[in-house]
Amino acid sequence: MRFLRIILSPILLPISLIYSFVVFTRNRLYDFGIFKSNKFDVPLISVGNITVGGTGKTPHIEYLINLLKSEFKVATLSRGYKRKTEGFVLSTKESTVQEIGDEPRQVKQKFPEINVAVDADRSNGINQLIELNPKTGAILLDDAFQHRKINPGLSILLIDYSRPIYKDFMLPLGNLRDNKLEKRRANIILVTKSPKNLSVGHQNKILKKIKPASCQKVFFTTFNYGSLRSVFNTKKAITAQEIKDYVILLVTGIANPKPLKQYVIENISKKIQLLEYSDHYEFKKSNFQSIIEKYNSVETNNKIIITTEKDAMRLQKFSNIANDLGNSFFYIPIQVEFLNNQEKNFNQQIIEYVRKN
Repeated sequence: MRFLRIILSPILLPISLIYSFVVFTRNRLYDFGIFKSNKFDVPLISVGNITVGGTGKTPHIEYLINLLKSEFKVATLSRGYKRKTEGFVLSTKESTVQEIGDEPRQVKQKFPEINVAVDADRSNGINQLIELNPKTGAILLDDAFQHRKINPGLSILLIDYSRPIYKDFMLPLGNLRDNKLEKRRANIILVTKSPKNLSVGHQNKILKKIKPASCQKVFFTTFNYGSLRSVFNTKKAITAQEIKDYVILLVTGIANPKPLKQYVIENISKKIQLLEYSDHYEFKKSNFQSIIEKYNSVETNNKIIITTEKDAMRLQKFSNIANDLGNSFFYIPIQVEFLNNQEKNFNQQIIEYVRKN
């Protein structure tokens, strides 16, 4: 894709400049109050990015839920990317990916006690959540950084370590859907998917390139990978050690599978075969059968299918045709970890904001 963009750059550059001008104008209209941003009495925490593709929003939303849910009534709101429904939908444990999207379903499966809603109209979604539970103590807005119609009380901007915004360009030449200067609107900047051994010196180099304002806090986060869990809930969780040196069929439908692939190679097995689909890919029956055929073609009994937690939400609809091979499907859950033991400082800033508001 990057090579193709380089080849097409004489065509893409003018389009990028036009798109950049449109986005710049829109932001200034909000800044000058010509376009209205809605404020709400309930604490709103926006978690988003200005890059197309995954920066780890869902794991960070889950981190915030775990942080806040014992003290506050927490709710989440997203648009429900690629869902087949319209308007406001409040999820249940039985909600499907088609009804609410894969990421909201993942959150609801993990936290059935909280309200998880989807609505492309964020203002309406917030009003609906407050009406459903007037005691709502905080609403987490998933992928809402560019939604200027909402004025969140606290804005968290995620920047992928491997795809930093200071090296990127506006769409379609690059991956930026908003001007990189709009990072000024964030209260907190998280550099996500960082290597665990990232030195303080390297972190400082990144900080100089990000150029945060004096009022902005910057933290570096990484992912911890847990024990493998059954996609179809047919087997108990297994550890990486139990499948050491297995042949791994890695199935992904996410924006950037490189960190997961690297983890599998370094911690499970170098015998890896990758089936890569586009981000939020809607698996069809033919795709599932192709996965099975690829798996069956591996000439050993020591083999396993591994996917991401988000992909598992979309693969579970094939439980009726997985049959015995359903025992071979596992996903790797991930959790956010802060580098430099900075989670205490981050947690304090989040909790203080919610308590004050």
